[in-house]
Amino acid sequence: MRIEAGVPPAPGDARYDVAIPGLCNVHSHAFQRGMAGLAERRGPEGDNFWTWRDVMYRFLDRMKPEQVEAITAQAYAEMLERGFTRVGEFHYLHNDPAGVPYGNIAELAERVAAAASETGIGLTLLPVFYAHSNFGGAPPTHGQRRFLNDVDGFARLFEATSRALAPLEGANLGVAPHSLRATTDAELAQIVALAPHGPIHIHAAEQTKEIDDCLAWSGARPVDWLLDHAQVDKRWCLVHATHMTAAETLRLARSGAVAGLCPITEANLGDGVFPTPDYCAAGGAFGIGTDSNVLIDAAGELRGLEYAQRLLRKSRNVLAAQAGRSTGRMLFDNAFTGGAQALGTDGGGLCEGASADIVSLDLEDRALVGRREDALLDSWIFAGGTIDCVWRGGRQLVDGGRHFRREAIRKRFALAMTELLE
Repeated sequence: MRIEAGVPPAPGDARYDVAIPGLCNVHSHAFQRGMAGLAERRGPEGDNFWTWRDVMYRFLDRMKPEQVEAITAQAYAEMLERGFTRVGEFHYLHNDPAGVPYGNIAELAERVAAAASETGIGLTLLPVFYAHSNFGGAPPTHGQRRFLNDVDGFARLFEATSRALAPLEGANLGVAPHSLRATTDAELAQIVALAPHGPIHIHAAEQTKEIDDCLAWSGARPVDWLLDHAQVDKRWCLVHATHMTAAETLRLARSGAVAGLCPITEANLGDGVFPTPDYCAAGGAFGIGTDSNVLIDAAGELRGLEYAQRLLRKSRNVLAAQAGRSTGRMLFDNAFTGGAQALGTDGGGLCEGASADIVSLDLEDRALVGRREDALLDSWIFAGGTIDCVWRGGRQLVDGGRHFRREAIRKRFALAMTELLE
């Protein structure tokens, strides 16, 4: 259903005081919602992204398809309750616990699609190609066995995933070479060619070790390498892109690609801080994502993006950029436009002909009472304003802050987690 203007109200129509467009979550690994909080115990030699990754590998060792679906549905219901109406699922869990493809090669992609169907969230599915443990085609490790494909196997998976999405209204299909360390340059070109018109997402420059390894392999940094060799354009989303030089920042902004920023996960993993002010000043597009889903909150991602800059620069309202401009408005408008671009959907917002993806705010909430115009966005993002209702494609999915299938989804999630953690 799309938005219409000038339509007389019908008997029984609901009325709401204020609405904003739903946001796109450009980067999610939904199954990781189940391990939120399980990697917060310090190891004997300190912790970083790579030790967190070891915990993640162990968590998924026994995960069954029905558990993937249950955890994914839980994550998607929470996304809707927190202001996201479409998700870009960076889907790299393909094989069974032994690392063998399922008889139905798209078994787990179908589970993701089923979770999207149940919850009603819009889905841009990004099946991930993953073949190597490091740059230059290094052999994969045992912990990566559930992710792996060769190019021919991935092409079959891509076709099967396309069929799985066919019944899902409004679904989009793209492709995601996991990272330069997980694919060779030849494989990258073949994988990108599978989706000549769809979105292309890739992890890039998240960790300083990745920068060092890429330099050792190619003599170039990851973002520079991609911009030099991969014809990066508006269909691309470079996820994180945290560690860039000033020259890379300018080049990425000018490429037309979207930077997929995940401030809550990036803070949780100790990744670093994206050079947002310089990137935006150069006209760069960005979207926000929940990545590891350690905490799901659209406003929280936007708030984290600004707060990181305040801490770095010892200043306030950094990303507003201009005197008198609302920081919340800048964050929201840029994340809305960049997110829609990254997920291959319309970015019309609340205007005639756009998809009716709508979030209403509760003006009785203490953080929003008396606010008007941009102060509503500022207070929602920075003061914890409450979401009341959410519609996707005109279908109401959240009422009073609760997803309409919250309890049924929560029970299946609880059962899955009990089984996984016993």
